[in-house]
Parts: sequence; structure tokens; C-alpha cells
Amino acid sequence: MQADFLYEAAQDAAGCQLGVTVLADRAHVRGELRDDAEAAGFRILHSCSVEEYARGAISALGDLVLVDCADDTAEALALLARLDMRAGKAGAQLVVSTTMGTLDSVFGCFSFSAPQILVDPSRAERVIAIGRVLAHIPNLRLRELGEEDRLMLLRLTEQVGRMAERLEKLPSGQRAGGGAFRFESPATAWRGEGEDYLTQRRDNMRARLPDAAVIRGMIRHRQARARFFDADLFADPAWDILLDLSAARAEGRRVCVTSLCIAAGVPGTTALRWITQMVEAGLLIRVADPDDRRRAYIALADKTADAMARYFTEVLAGEPAKAGF
Repeated sequence: MQADFLYEAAQDAAGCQLGVTVLADRAHVRGELRDDAEAAGFRILHSCSVEEYARGAISALGDLVLVDCADDTAEALALLARLDMRAGKAGAQLVVSTTMGTLDSVFGCFSFSAPQILVDPSRAERVIAIGRVLAHIPNLRLRELGEEDRLMLLRLTEQVGRMAERLEKLPSGQRAGGGAFRFESPATAWRGEGEDYLTQRRDNMRARLPDAAVIRGMIRHRQARARFFDADLFADPAWDILLDLSAARAEGRRVCVTSLCIAAGVPGTTALRWITQMVEAGLLIRVADPDDRRRAYIALADKTADAMARYFTEVLAGEPAKAGF
């Protein structure tokens, strides 16, 4: 069933209808993307497979690029990297859907355009992504919504509101610029294999991350609740992400985005949005692989690692058995 946005034609400030490029190897997905984009008011500029577009002459991307990339072939990844650079320079918005199996490769292709990356998305999730693009376009007029649309928008607004409230309660970091997908080199506080992260407390006492086994024990305690209660009751992806990265830092181990999405305990697309929000908030950083620039890892920012080290020092002092509850 085709999505019904009920929008007027999407137009720029000059009144010209906005254009979209649709790239998908899977024909049925390409058809859905094309139909949904047209329903949203976009004019289709290109609609073909990723391979066909890569072989063709360079042409205008339009204002929105919808990409479905289920295979991490060298040709597909090279095209994604080109699209990232071109979209970043031209200001086009990217929505990229992929699978959990190819997420690491696809994620590593983007450093300039801050795309929306969807993991094994449903059609509804792709429609919401297009809607997020529309929300940043001026001069749009929304016709009367049906009751089902009103309820969907209400639920979405409430979900985003809860996300923002949770992030505001976390230790704030200073954003150094470069957007959600900026690259950074490993920080000076990063230690080699088997070494702990150390930080100097204000009282001149040294706080450190505990042994990784302690943190992993806390993670197991959190996960055990799902055996007795509905896991949605305790969903807290931000905290699960911080715990997993803390354990990895104590182990001197790098964490890929796929592993972190799994650790978050929520659907892949939801986890990736949390990771993006936390990078934007300065809580996490994206670290380039020095041996392969096409790969990237996620790590705690130094201030976040400092806060986690002090947190563990406090909660484990005298009551280690209660940690994690």
C-alpha cells in the first residue's frame, strides 16, 4: 500500500519542485521508494539500481537521495563514498537503508553528509525518514490529517521527546564541530591493549574504570531482567551503549557500530539514531581505523569516560553487589 503523506508539492524558496534520486538494487524496494517520494511531493530525477547509477554519467542528485544498499560490494561502497562527498558539498539529504550484516561497511562510507541510516527498515520507517527530510523544507503546506496519521505523529513526538529528555540528563560534552559523523583520531587518553583508562579526580585521587569483568557483570544483570519481564519495560539504549563502550575501553578493544547496535538492545535503526544523537551531544566520538579508512569505530569521548570512571568509583564503593540495579 502506498504511503499517503497528503503534502502539496515540495518546493524550494523559488517555488521549484524539489527533486529526488532513488537508487535501489531490489526492484520492489525501488518502486516503494519512488512511490513514497512522489506521494511526499518530490519530483523523480533518477530511479535505477545502484550499479546502473554508478556506471552512468555524473548528474544532479537533487535535494534528496534515497539509497537502498543491501550488498557491500566494492562498487557499491565506492558509490556511497562518492554520494557522501557530493551530497555534503551540495547540501542534498541522504536516506540510506541497509542490513545489519553490511552496516559496518556502509557506516564507514559517510563522513560529510550526516545521512539518516536505516537498518533492515520497514516501509513505515522509510516513510518516517522522508518525513524528517520534509520537516526541514520551508514552504510546505500540510493538508488535513486523518485520525490514524494524528495518532502516529503523536506517538512519534512523544518518543522523540523522551529521547531528548534522557540525553539532557546525561553528562554534557562540548561539541567540537563537524556534525554527527565527524572523524577523530584516537584520543590521548586511549591506552594500549590491556591498559585501563585513568582520570585525575579533583581531590587528586585517581578514578579508573573497573575491571571489564565487573562491567560485563552489570550488563548481564541488566539483560537478565528480560527473562522475567517484558524487555521494553527496561529499554535504555543510551545507558547500555555507555556500559558496553566502558567495558570495551577497559579491555582496550575497539567497538564497531554493528556490535554497539546489538548491545543497545533495541532495533538497529533505533540504536543507530541513539548513537548519532550521542555523537552530536559530544558523549561519543567516531574513530577512524588507521589501517582502513573505510572503517570506523565508536568510542567514549574523554569527558564521558571520565564521568563513567567517577560513576563506577562511587557506585562500587562499599556496595559492589548492588551495582547495575
